[in-house]
Amino acid sequence: QVELVESGGGFVQAGGSLRLSCATSRRTYNNYAMGWFRQAPGKERDFVAAVNWSGASKMYADSVKGRFDISRGSTKNTMFLQMNSLKPEDTAVYFCAATAGLPTTDSRDFDYWGQGTQVTVSS
Repeated sequence: QVELVESGGGFVQAGGSLRLSCATSRRTYNNYAMGWFRQAPGKERDFVAAVNWSGASKMYADSVKGRFDISRGSTKNTMFLQMNSLKPEDTAVYFCAATAGLPTTDSRDFDYWGQGTQVTVSS
């Protein structure tokens, strides 16, 4: 079993910043691609960003390009999402995910999920 834990969510004013973290202690997790997805109430779970196992290849949703940055920790068992210039439409539960395969924009391609952390951006 692979377990992921997100942290760093909270309340922030529009234009502010937050940094989300995702972590696991399992060694084999270091070889997994990882991603961030978000889900607002009553809406689908949408892609935000993804990174390959080494941290060298990154993908972003168009809505967050230039504002968000995904990265891997040096140990590769941690992942971060730096969120800048936050907008009210960024409000959602943010989920950390991992896959033994290639990173994609499709949540169905990810095998392991955290329980989510709430991000609320006020106007």
